[in-house]
Amino acid sequence: MQSAYKLFNISKELEELSRKTEDELKDKFKELEETALYNQARVLKAFQNVPITQMHFQKSTGYGHGDVGREAIEKVYAEIFDAEDALVRVQFVSGTHTLATALKGILNYNDEMLAISGRPYDTLCTVIGLEENEKSLINSGIKYSQIDLDENDNFKCEEIKEYLKNNKVKLVHIQRSRGYAVRKALLISDIENVIKEIRSVDKDVIIFVDNCYGEFTEDKEPTAVGADICCGSLIKNAGGGLCEMGGYVCGREDLIEKVVQELYCPGLGKENGATLGQNQNIIQGLFMAPTVVESALKAMTFASKLLENLGLDVFPKAEDKRSDIVQIINFHDKDKLIKFIQGIQYASPIDSNVVPMPWNMPGYSDEVIMAAGTFMEGASIELSADSPMREPYAAYMQGGLSYESAKLAILIATQKMLGEN
Repeated sequence: MQSAYKLFNISKELEELSRKTEDELKDKFKELEETALYNQARVLKAFQNVPITQMHFQKSTGYGHGDVGREAIEKVYAEIFDAEDALVRVQFVSGTHTLATALKGILNYNDEMLAISGRPYDTLCTVIGLEENEKSLINSGIKYSQIDLDENDNFKCEEIKEYLKNNKVKLVHIQRSRGYAVRKALLISDIENVIKEIRSVDKDVIIFVDNCYGEFTEDKEPTAVGADICCGSLIKNAGGGLCEMGGYVCGREDLIEKVVQELYCPGLGKENGATLGQNQNIIQGLFMAPTVVESALKAMTFASKLLENLGLDVFPKAEDKRSDIVQIINFHDKDKLIKFIQGIQYASPIDSNVVPMPWNMPGYSDEVIMAAGTFMEGASIELSADSPMREPYAAYMQGGLSYESAKLAILIATQKMLGEN
């Protein structure tokens, strides 16, 4: 058999390091495979319990009244997420839009939102009003407070409880993934523990989890451990690489009703919202999601070990337990960062001829460079890498529809970063 490495002129030294890296990761890969098997079983069981049938693939237009496929999809999501109800809609254009819609639907004038995992992801900062915008939550009369994680990336439980005792907080916000922060992704056990602490002092506060990048990385979701609501994007993990658009919200039935009225308008409920021929992509993508997430986790684990073996600063380490699909690589060198991200773009199946450069991307406070040679625009379950142009010049890489394609891309990008042909 011809060598895959030779097809892309990957050096003999890097090929040998790749083989050594995979050998070191055998036990870790086995652990990821077992999680994927369990999650696949959960998804399959939900499909059977609804049950999903061929008729659920049909298209609706206009108002979308009577779309049985949409209704079945939301029952499946609710079961998988151990939630009372779910809202899964193609009208959500991104994860940020989904989160913003949910927050605006739940929060009213003079309510307070408390973020307990530190400053949220850059694009959500604009929604909140930490970056000035006339339509932000803060400019709509909603209060915002924040408690950072401690130096070990753990919740400051005592400070959170004290704050809740002395202030009337409507909603506690938790961001599971790391965004552009060099911190660990929060494990389901972390979220479960802090929810127990919160409930010991406040039974009524709404606990809201940004679940982007986290779906199917562990064997349960935040709503299974006490979160009232969680949200994500269908062009990330939950879409399995097949969804062309959309987002989901899972949680309490009364909160879902508020969110749907914010998405559409007051008085319009879940019986509205055409699916425009996307039902099969949503259903099949969800079915594929545990396997696709497994591939992404393997790829990021491989990248972590390979680049650490080359002396780079990586986070998380390959041996660490993961709760999102994101890998951070600190280059501490602007040129190496740019070369690596350009290498990911070159090794992509789509737009491999494009050379990404830093630019002023809407919603971000710094210039951003982004490699995203994806079948679906912006789909970060597909292999992509991006970075704000600021110290420590860290690449945030995620995704990989298949382990094999992502592995090749990581090797090609590494070779380019090292300055080899």
